[in-house]
Amino acid sequence: MSLVNTKIQDFATTAFKGGEFVDVTQDDVLGKWAIFFFYPADFTFVCPTELGDMADHYDELQKLGVEVFSVSTDTHFVHKAWHDASDTIGKIQYYMLGDASGTITNNFQVMREGQGLADRGTFLVDPDGIIQFTETTAEGIGRNAAELMRKVKAAQYVRNHPGEVCPAKWEEAEGETLKPGIDLVGKI
Repeated sequence: MSLVNTKIQDFATTAFKGGEFVDVTQDDVLGKWAIFFFYPADFTFVCPTELGDMADHYDELQKLGVEVFSVSTDTHFVHKAWHDASDTIGKIQYYMLGDASGTITNNFQVMREGQGLADRGTFLVDPDGIIQFTETTAEGIGRNAAELMRKVKAAQYVRNHPGEVCPAKWEEAEGETLKPGIDLVGKI
């Protein structure tokens, strides 16, 4: 079942952010755009490349009013140890949610059956807590934060411009959208 257009479920956890442990719940997500970025485990191989790529785009995401929550089934203690041990992970300024119970991973339906690890799942949540975008990739396929940025901007555009939609390869700078209606039927 697709989670698109569904509200995020309740959760409570501890995260590592900014050198501190902080409590985070679903209420901390409401009122802003949020990316939930699930990955299998700390101290692995593809994961640090993805998390580092996201860190490189974090300032731009913040300017768009987007908060990032990376999630694995590791604890917040392991996130801190990885942050301290890796130059790539050390540059992360966003939340690193611990999910040892698997509650959040199961809520977003990306738990690998019988493994206790998350799939590579990405979810864009709007300020109302509604999931607007989801993507899940196989173990060996890393994600691209630049492409995710494009999708965030498109989702924000559509929310702010009712009645308009963003076509394939839409870029904010070009700004050409579509207004669905009978006049467009069969003309695209």
